[in-house]
Amino acid sequence: MKLNKLVNFQNKFKSILIQYVDHKNFIYYSDKYFNKGKLLDVGCGNQRHKKYLAGKIDEYVGLDHEDTIHNLLDVDVIGTAYETNLENDSFDYVLCNAVLEHLEEPKSAINECHRILKKDGICIYTVPLFWHLHEEPRDFFRYTNHGLTHLFKEQFEIVELYPGSGFWITFSTMFCYYIDRFNFKIVRFTFIIPIIQILVQSLSFLLSKIKLKSIKGEEWTIMYTIIARKK
Repeated sequence: MKLNKLVNFQNKFKSILIQYVDHKNFIYYSDKYFNKGKLLDVGCGNQRHKKYLAGKIDEYVGLDHEDTIHNLLDVDVIGTAYETNLENDSFDYVLCNAVLEHLEEPKSAINECHRILKKDGICIYTVPLFWHLHEEPRDFFRYTNHGLTHLFKEQFEIVELYPGSGFWITFSTMFCYYIDRFNFKIVRFTFIIPIIQILVQSLSFLLSKIKLKSIKGEEWTIMYTIIARKK
């Protein structure tokens, strides 16, 4: 196996659990809230959500900025979260997954979301509470449930606001990302780091199933999801 292929293959192991949690969360809210209509995916990247929305919405529009690290061929509308150049009251749903922490002026982005949503339209944002620095230097904020309430409550009715994980998933994900830095040279060919990552995430997944709230530790969630309706 060539080195680049080996690196790409092993890079997947550090995020198995959080990818599972994120996808499970996406399926939950998309099944519950998306019912036909038109959706704008702000910060769509490679449009990874689009294939799961077939039959749930009538039209998907992906928006990203011109300097995105992703292929612009995957972007339907070039713009920013602050200025989409889309018409007022033109979308039934706005989805914004792990983007708000990269915006210097989050309230301006929420204002733009409010402008383009139809009355009673639904917006869904996922944001980190615990996550390492990434996509620097455009990494500005982490959000608590109280901070999200403050940002949205003036213009939106908050329908749901919930943590995406508890302590164990947060701990194992951060641990697996951290030890990944030691996976180089001869160590990479032993597969010891991916093995540790799989074992730690598997144990953490089992521990996360414990029902006692004091043990789950949801105040250590990796992320929050807020679902809000335009007033």
